[in-house]
This record gives sequence, structure tokens and C-alpha cells, in this order.
Amino acid sequence: MVAGGLSGGPAPLPTPFFRSSLPRTPLPSPSSSPSVVARSIPWPSVVPMAASHCSSGTSPRGADASSPSSGPNLIDPPSLLVFSGGTAFNGVVEELKKLTTRVAHVLPVSDDGGSTAEIVRVLGGPAVGDIRSRCLRLSDESTSEALAVKKLLGHRLSLDAAEAKSEWYQIVEGEHCLWDGVSRPYGETIRAFLAFFQYQILQRSNESFCFSNGSIGNFFFAGARIFFQSLDAAVFLFSRVSDIPTESLVLPVISTNDRLTLGCELWDGTIIRGQNEISHPTNGCMEPINKDCASTLSLPSGIKRVFYMSSEGCNLLHEVFPAANPTVLEQLKKVDCIVYAMGSLFTSICPSLVLHGIGEIIASRSIPKVLLLNGSHDRETTGLSASGFVTAITDALNRTYGDPGKSLKNTPSDYINALLVPRDGQILIDVQCLATQGIFHVVPVDSIHDPKVGAIFEPKSLMKTLADLICQQAHKI
Repeated sequence: MVAGGLSGGPAPLPTPFFRSSLPRTPLPSPSSSPSVVARSIPWPSVVPMAASHCSSGTSPRGADASSPSSGPNLIDPPSLLVFSGGTAFNGVVEELKKLTTRVAHVLPVSDDGGSTAEIVRVLGGPAVGDIRSRCLRLSDESTSEALAVKKLLGHRLSLDAAEAKSEWYQIVEGEHCLWDGVSRPYGETIRAFLAFFQYQILQRSNESFCFSNGSIGNFFFAGARIFFQSLDAAVFLFSRVSDIPTESLVLPVISTNDRLTLGCELWDGTIIRGQNEISHPTNGCMEPINKDCASTLSLPSGIKRVFYMSSEGCNLLHEVFPAANPTVLEQLKKVDCIVYAMGSLFTSICPSLVLHGIGEIIASRSIPKVLLLNGSHDRETTGLSASGFVTAITDALNRTYGDPGKSLKNTPSDYINALLVPRDGQILIDVQCLATQGIFHVVPVDSIHDPKVGAIFEPKSLMKTLADLICQQAHKI
């Protein structure tokens, strides 16, 4: 093996272990300024899609995209901001790209399950698994090289720890067949940051890193974040390497280099620490998380609220209040439609809603604000009706059960004005209660059956219904 390689001690960083046909490109020095390195990566140019989404092709009367209260401007395809997690909404992303690529995908950075947990345990920092997952869903598939890069970054190592470690060595040294079809520019970039990730692990000799079920995309992401000391820079680099549409944004709801821990308070006063413990407890197992609705026991009581806590905290005294990503707040002020996606309500959606500034801006906008209702219950939502989902989102945006001095008093209809429901879903649609909340626009959407979770939205039908809602709102203004 190469001197200073994987079997030895930490190697000096400037010359990573490139032993394949990929060029021996020096790795950037840790002392280099991230801004200098970043300048070698081409920044995207935003080119609006030419086709108009609405048949009228005219902008709403008096609409001003810079005004937070303005309605949708549909000369260009509609712009959306979607609050989601890293799994459920992925199934409709391909169809969404046909409607518009002008989408800001806002994702939490508190997922502490799977291989993400091992990265956070050893190297610290925020969880990036949901962001990596969305970037890969948005990535280009138009060429053989694009498919090769997607396959590489989407690859997971073996569940067997020894086999996973051996395979990782092959990948990071450039000897694995996953590199087939990846050209020099992509190979140099990806491999340099995988090598830097490995270097960081070797620097922490007191910790034994487990590669079991590890995601190569997560490793690349973590290496980039640590090198640039910037989560935003890492997201940008991953977006460019995976070649997502230039008008699409994948945004962490909190831009931080620190570890974030999600907590929840149940109605019986119980405090649960960690996103995975709330939604899909695994008892420390590294195997893939089973998200089957019937695979986990119900919570002892309903969830009252979710909140952020210090990494060492275990109760309400350790609550912390991170700031929302400024780019998320900027996007909220100018998009044509806000979507609360289907998925884990309290651990995927609400962590993005409880931050200061989110509720204030959403309530000020006169645009479609659409909740995509789940088709079935999970551990977090057992017993909730449709109005219960609305109440949970309203309480999160109002920060109802947090600091009384920072809470809002907005009504449910200030945050949600349309509810899309998959046909044949299990969740009770209590129309009268929804009307009491000021929500009168409840639209059934065609569904398909998923063997794990039951009824889910049929992607084409969902996008058509969403497009119709946006056009209807435009014509009302």
C-alpha cells in the first residue's frame, strides 16, 4: 500500500493517495482559504425557463416579486419553496422537475440515523443525509457520465463492517469499478474530498469509525464541509458535482457547522432526545432504518412540540434556539407557492418551521400555501386527523409552546390555505373542523399503493393539481 495511505498513520495532506488512472492531483492544503479554492469551481448562471406555466402568460395585476405579500408571477414557470424531509417527497421530485425547476428544497439537518449518525459521532457537525438524498434525486441523468457520478455518490457500502471497510479502501484509492465512466475533472474533485474525509478519520485515532452501510455521498459531503468549514459551500459543491438544475436550490434550514440535536416533548411531559429515537428507534443498530408504518411501536403519548437542544442536553433546560438560514428567509419572501410536503410531520417538517422568522414571513404572504397530507399514520401521528396535522403545523410556526415572549398568534389559515389529500388514505378528513380553522379548499388527488406505507400521491396527478392551484391564485389577484 502507498506510504502514508490507509493502513498507516495520518499522511501529510498535500498529496493524497491517488493510485489509479486518475491524475495525482494535490489535495488543497487545510490552511488554504476556502474562497480561493471555491473560485476554481464554476458558479452557476441562473437562466429562467422560457415557457410560461399558465396559459394566460400574463403576470398578476400589480404583482411585485420583491414584495413579501405579492402573489405569484407566472411569466416564468412557478417558483416553489418546499419544506420536506429526505424520503417521502423524493418520490415526486422527477415529476416536479417537469412542472418547474425553480424550487427551493428546504431540509432539516438534525437526522441522526443510519450512516449519518456515525459521521456525526466521530467528526461532529450537522447531519447531511437528507440534503445528499435530495441532491441525488435532482441530479442529471442525461449522459453516461452523469449516471456514473450518480451511481458513485449514491452507493452504500456493505452491512458487514469488514467488507464495508475493504470496499471503502478500494473506492478511496481509485481501484473500485464505481469509478468506471467518471472523467478526470469529476474524479479529481470527488476523490480529493473522499481522501480528505479519510484523513479526518485517521486524525481521530481514539475513535474507531464503522463503515457499515456507509453512504459514499455522505462521506464526500462531510469531507467538503470540514475542508471549507462551511455547510453552504459543501452543499454548493455537491450540487455542482451532481449537476442539479441551476435554478433549483437545496437549502439546509439551518446553516451551521455544529451538531444539531432534535428533541420532542410529549403531552405527558416525556422528553425524547434525537430525531431517530422519536421517529424510528433502532437501539443503536447500523442497519438501514425500516420506515414501514407498522415496524415501530407507538409513542406513549402524542407529541406536543419539537425543539432543538444542546448536543449534551437531555431535558427542557438544554433547549437552544438556532437561527434560520438567511437564504431560506429570502426565498420565502419571493416564491409563488409554499408547500409543506408529506413525510414525517414532527421530525421532517416541523424542525424547519419552529425557527424564528419562518412563521412571520409565511403569514405575510398572499400565495398558495399547500399542505400535502400523508396517506397513512406513522409513529409520530397516530390518531391525528387532517385538522390535527394543520394544528401541529400552526403550533410549530407560531412557536406556541416555546418562549411565550417569542410566540405568534396567527390562525391556521394564515399558514395553510389548501389541503391536498391522497385518495384512499387512512387519515380522517374532518371537513367541519378544517372549516373552523378557515381551510375550505380540500382537494382529493389520485393515489397509488405503496406496500410499505399504503396510499401515496400519484406524482403526475399531484403536480397537475398543484399547478392548477397556483394558476387559480394568480387569476384571483
